[in-house]
Amino acid sequence: MIFSKSFGYSLRGILFVALRASEGPVQLDEMAEALGVPRHFMGKIMKRLAQNGILSSQKGPTGGFFLNETTLSRPLMDVYRLTDHPEELEQCVLSRGTCNSEHPCRLHDKVLPLKAPLNKILYHTTVGELLDTDQNELLHGLTAVDSA
Repeated sequence: MIFSKSFGYSLRGILFVALRASEGPVQLDEMAEALGVPRHFMGKIMKRLAQNGILSSQKGPTGGFFLNETTLSRPLMDVYRLTDHPEELEQCVLSRGTCNSEHPCRLHDKVLPLKAPLNKILYHTTVGELLDTDQNELLHGLTAVDSA
């Protein structure tokens, strides 16, 4: 797939926090276990999301990760930028650098119709839109049982 595991784990982590928002901060151990993601890896991802303002966090025994006022309105591209390399979406498929319509590679015209919809999805879909579904079904789909 085009997206890294880090991107998928980031989205799953954010959605897990969103679904548990009414219960207070979500602790890393609970999240990593429920999502079936190694704790250390999930910790690095969640710390990065908090450092960049996508989520908020609080240290201490009653701390954890929680939504902030912008989390649900953030476009998926904000998460993608932290986990992947968005410039790769613009690079030449044949690794010739950046190709364009003036200097296209042999695949440029075939790949171009795929790039525009992907960019549209990343820039125009918000994190909150991923919650617009049956929340029990979404939570079930996020857990380790279904991801294996």
